[in-house]
Amino acid sequence: MFKATVYVTLRESVLDPQGNAVQESLHSLGYDEVGEVRIGKYMELEINSDDQKAAEERVSDMCEKLLANTVIEDFRFDLNKMEG
Repeated sequence: MFKATVYVTLRESVLDPQGNAVQESLHSLGYDEVGEVRIGKYMELEINSDDQKAAEERVSDMCEKLLANTVIEDFRFDLNKMEG
């Protein structure tokens, strides 16, 4: 069994109004050292497989088909063997 940690973020070329709002709010609170803020999604998935390569392919397929809108978002993931 594996644990997949998936990170989905807007592509650099896509405007991030939510990130801009957070940046402005942080600045208004006195955190002027904060530069660009990008908002994304974080997911954890348990993958029932003993084959790491097959699990990687399945997670990538899940990201491309459902978890990320690949037109405007990028994704990456980490896959770790679970103990037990």
